[in-house]
Amino acid sequence: MSEVKVKTDSKEYSVHIGPGASEMLPEVLKTFNKAPKTILIITDDVVAKLYLDKIEAAIDQSCTVHHFILPNGEGSKSFQNYYEIQSFALEKGLDRNSVVIALGGGVVGDIAGFVASTFMRGIKFIQIPTTLLAHDSAVGGKVAINHPLGKNMIGSFYQPEAVLYDTRFISTLPEGELRSGFAEVVKHALIWDKGFYEWIKENIPSLEALDEERLMYCIEKGIQTKAEVVSSDETEQGLRAILNYGHTLGHALEAAYGYGEISHGDGVALGMLFATELSEELVPSLDLSQELRTLWKKCGFPSKIKPGIHPEDILNWMKKDKKSKSGHIHMVLMQEVGKVQLESVPDDVIIKKLESFY
Repeated sequence: MSEVKVKTDSKEYSVHIGPGASEMLPEVLKTFNKAPKTILIITDDVVAKLYLDKIEAAIDQSCTVHHFILPNGEGSKSFQNYYEIQSFALEKGLDRNSVVIALGGGVVGDIAGFVASTFMRGIKFIQIPTTLLAHDSAVGGKVAINHPLGKNMIGSFYQPEAVLYDTRFISTLPEGELRSGFAEVVKHALIWDKGFYEWIKENIPSLEALDEERLMYCIEKGIQTKAEVVSSDETEQGLRAILNYGHTLGHALEAAYGYGEISHGDGVALGMLFATELSEELVPSLDLSQELRTLWKKCGFPSKIKPGIHPEDILNWMKKDKKSKSGHIHMVLMQEVGKVQLESVPDDVIIKKLESFY
């Protein structure tokens, strides 16, 4: 078992990583100044069948436990579900001393965290991630729901009390979910740690190579990177924007395809390849995109945008990105592996590059 400390202006908390980390839940609950009388577990219908009973059984019987089960998938991060969970919490008598537990992947963590951040102006919540992708989303306190006009547009910065990352849960993931999470692992290496990127190239020739030891190393390195960046810039006023490498196009593709039609990780992977090629045009010494294309092929990431999605439509979705200013697209671009920065990119440059991705 390992522990990574996250220190922000608003809160300091621990991310516990390893097999059996979820079993620390009773211990974490005991650290609260006042023991909660009511707990709400928010999960989805896939995770509920696997782990809900186990998590409920771990909680002291003196505490009343309720659960709310969402349909699996990105579409669950909706206003309607947010409203229904809030109504459920009120009906069940949750109060300011109650605790929300997010049991699931990034979708569950995002909406559960947003519910916790706004219920009675904010109550405690704990993240228990069940996917590789959630090594990124569960750390750092970004919580949100989607709007038809853009992903994660309605949300807040709200840190959990703890993150219990039980690596045993990842063993049940289908390949697509594992691949989706691995995209964020590669992202952390590309933006922050050249040595980690070199390690990935040497040790992960394909997703099948992600055995328990390598997976643990990837998760720890990714969370350490996230913790360092978030600790310096909790509310994304500067440095934290680099964590969005690949996300400007990635989020646009998720919206343009229709939420759930392309996984977050596949969208981000394609977005990173796109951002890398743009970076190479601005930094002639950078020569990385072909190497990434080889890695993407080995891992099964897409390298093309599906037919029927017009570049102009994608451009409009990109302009809805939270980093855009006055209709101008700002993207995280690379100077060298391990060093990126936010740059304004003209529309015509975006369109021309998009056209080369079909």
